[in-house]
Amino acid sequence: MLLAIEQGNTNTLFAVHDGQTWSAQWRTATDSARTADEYAVWLSQLLNMAGLQLGVFDGCIISSVVPQSIFNLRNLSRRYLHVEPLVIGENAELGIDIRIDKPTEAGDDRLVNAIGAHAAYPGELIVIDSGTATTFDVVAADGAFEGGVIAPGINLSMEALHSAAAKLPRVAIQKPHKVVGTDTVGAMQSGVFWGYIAMIEGLTTRIKAERGAPLTVVATGGIASLFHGATASVDHFDPDLTIRGLLEIWRRNQGRS
Repeated sequence: MLLAIEQGNTNTLFAVHDGQTWSAQWRTATDSARTADEYAVWLSQLLNMAGLQLGVFDGCIISSVVPQSIFNLRNLSRRYLHVEPLVIGENAELGIDIRIDKPTEAGDDRLVNAIGAHAAYPGELIVIDSGTATTFDVVAADGAFEGGVIAPGINLSMEALHSAAAKLPRVAIQKPHKVVGTDTVGAMQSGVFWGYIAMIEGLTTRIKAERGAPLTVVATGGIASLFHGATASVDHFDPDLTIRGLLEIWRRNQGRS
């Protein structure tokens, strides 16, 4: 039994793998001040609802882009799961070739995605992760990370639009019924939604042209589901891409001292 913890800037995902499949997943808002005890109370209640307990786990793996939270997540694993966690960027060997100018600058979350994508899809890949930032990463056919593109995330763009323009309201992100909005809210929703679709289509086309080869496009992240069916540029929408990468890293690290 493995507990995989994937922490982004906005949400934190706790996922249980029973050796065969992902049997349970829960999300909570990311809060860098949340203590190990608070995590334990919240997690134990959800585990009980799934017929599980904190003591059933053989391992824990943590990926976090919030350094302040790692201490408490590590303590959660040590004190309540009674296992020493693997922490991406600290004591976990990723087993991936990083072919960029400064390999130390590659974000751990992007490398985990690359590993998860390579484990599921053959050939060269473009991995799109829609979160606080929207990233487009190229994965070689042999699984190596070869760089990518980082753009502001859709939520970040919407919030910036509201904050910087006094007369523009804060609006929900959703697919508008038409491209040309006939009111302010509709115009903003169209600009963000179809603007991001255009960015996805434009960047994937340019990346493929630059590489001079066909690439499979895989999208993941909390916002990716909004784009499902809206563009033919994405070949696969895969919400489990990151936790699949964590599972693969866990397996690669078994047997290490």
